[in-house]
Amino acid sequence: MTYSNLSKIRPKLRTTGRVSGNFGKSKVRAGSSLNDIGGDGNIGATQDDYLNRLYYAFDNTTDPKLQRFIYSEIRKIHIQRGTW
Repeated sequence: MTYSNLSKIRPKLRTTGRVSGNFGKSKVRAGSSLNDIGGDGNIGATQDDYLNRLYYAFDNTTDPKLQRFIYSEIRKIHIQRGTW
């Protein structure tokens, strides 16, 4: 019987190299590449502007599904502010 060295081979843990597992594309790590976009961070309308637009849209629509959505958004804002 010949001596075999196969029983001494230990599997190596993959702790180095490229992180794979996303169909050939490198896995995306935490964070976004879009974080740099925006300048001073003042993007879009304030919450008061948004609330005024919601009230206007609620008064001027006849679609019941849209009215339910607008009502839920208005309610969410008021609950968050503690004014509901």
